[in-house]
Amino acid sequence: MKTVLAYAGAAVAEIAGCFAFWAWLKLGKHWLWLVPGVVSLVLFAYLLTFVESEAAGRAYAAYGGVYIFASVIWLRLIEDVHPDRWDMLGASICLVGAVVIIAGPR
Repeated sequence: MKTVLAYAGAAVAEIAGCFAFWAWLKLGKHWLWLVPGVVSLVLFAYLLTFVESEAAGRAYAAYGGVYIFASVIWLRLIEDVHPDRWDMLGASICLVGAVVIIAGPR
């Protein structure tokens, strides 16, 4: 459960941090958007240290699938863009891959 919460929190923090930079550069938002963006990205890195894994690379690899899935959810909830079936299929495949990496027998 700790890993699931760490991944979920990390995904929100990373996407929010990256979106702050996107908003500044692509949407013409004020440069002060960078402040919460940097804080979010630091929080993202910190939260990944709570993942229950003996290897950082494995934790990061599994996180990649979570990030992709969370990004598609962000697309819908925050940007109000409806993901198509290919977005959902691809994100689901990645999420299954993340589960295989983190939960596989070792």
